[in-house]
Amino acid sequence: MTDRVDLLVIGGGITGQCAALAAAEQGASVRIVDFRQNAGSHSNAGSLHVQMQSRFLRLNPHLADNLESSLPLYLEAVTAWEALDHKLDGIELTREGGLMLADSPGQMEFLRQKAEREANKGLSVDILDREALSRIAPYLGPSILGAEICHNEGKLNPLVANRKLAARLTELGVEHVKDRIFGFDTTESSPVALGEIRHSADQIIISAAWGSGALAAGLGFSIQTPPEPLHMNITEPGEYRIHHLVQHAERPITLKQFRSGQVVIGGGWAAQSGIGDGIPTILSQSLLGNVALAARIAPGIGGLRILRTWAGYNTPVDGKATIGPTPKHPRLHLALPGDAGYTLGPVVGQCAAALALGFDPLTDPTPYAVGRWG
Repeated sequence: MTDRVDLLVIGGGITGQCAALAAAEQGASVRIVDFRQNAGSHSNAGSLHVQMQSRFLRLNPHLADNLESSLPLYLEAVTAWEALDHKLDGIELTREGGLMLADSPGQMEFLRQKAEREANKGLSVDILDREALSRIAPYLGPSILGAEICHNEGKLNPLVANRKLAARLTELGVEHVKDRIFGFDTTESSPVALGEIRHSADQIIISAAWGSGALAAGLGFSIQTPPEPLHMNITEPGEYRIHHLVQHAERPITLKQFRSGQVVIGGGWAAQSGIGDGIPTILSQSLLGNVALAARIAPGIGGLRILRTWAGYNTPVDGKATIGPTPKHPRLHLALPGDAGYTLGPVVGQCAAALALGFDPLTDPTPYAVGRWG
């Protein structure tokens, strides 16, 4: 391990790894420091969200404006994923669109209003009645009246993506170190991250998901990043029928099917937080409720057996990404997706690295500057 690097990235999830990738491709020496415990990216289900998720709107309606203003960043994010898919020689990425289902007239009206707002932000969306929906999703149950389709959405296999990305970083000489950072020394000419090892770097990016809030507090920022433990399931392989990312306008459900035929079932069902930094565990009521709801909405998958169930941490912030240098310590940067962190990870990570090292970002990060946190 070298004594000092050009860029130190704290957090080895998708955001931190993509920041490291962008920097290393520019010739920088890069080190990723990660606690390697409870990493949300490594328990992710691989959804590429673009449209406003009804789950977020239901749980955090006061943050809807932040989410809506961030929709252009989601469009940039899926473009970044397509570039990463090409760079990594395939991660089973498809973009055939995403469906948000409705089973009542009120939900259909909600989708119409939402679609209008999204179209104004540049998303490609349409409202489908039941007849049109049945032509592209015949596996859905009779209670579904229609849907909104967002043509920008997609899905990928996160197991493949995470493995290939880690291998590419190793090829580029990026160092991976297990350590837990608890603070910073900013009195020296270059900032130092303090853990079991003193990590000196010209620039530092904090991309530690729910751990970023505590680190930011030491820099004078009060950013709320509570870990949100969530539940997921995956089935045995079946016929490949679910081509879209599937959600619901009101009910907590997401469905996506890998090319292998396995169906991943999620949608915001709660898991049990670990004690301290412990690993989150599943709740039986979430397992049963999640699977039962999936079978009602999509009876066509009802005969598939669940092979595995697990829990991971999501990191909701305020519905808006935070990207860039901290005003008092301009060599210390934040790279935090506001929600849907796996989707936004590549674009947020690349933009943070670009600001830190002085090359061109994928998109203008100015609307996501750190200053709004005070």
